[in-house]
Amino acid sequence: MGLGTVFGGWKIIKTLGVKLVNLNPIHGFTAEASAATVIEVASRFDLPLSTIHIISSSIMGVGASKRLSAVRWGVGGNIVLAWFITLRPVQSLPG
Repeated sequence: MGLGTVFGGWKIIKTLGVKLVNLNPIHGFTAEASAATVIEVASRFDLPLSTIHIISSSIMGVGASKRLSAVRWGVGGNIVLAWFITLRPVQSLPG
């Protein structure tokens, strides 16, 4: 994971934190806290979810709470389109 972050993760971080919405530290904290809450609640109910989908949605939500024009919806649309292109069925683990 560390090597993945070093070689490719910064592009994702830049896209989410600057290109999608220009985040200040307090907005980043808010997005992370809301994403962590959603992930925790979903885990309690054994609901499968993608953490990158949750954090991306949280970042868009934080940006939209400032003002709708704060979110670059074209970038957000490209992210959502990529989710659908890479969508694959969830397989349950044995046991």
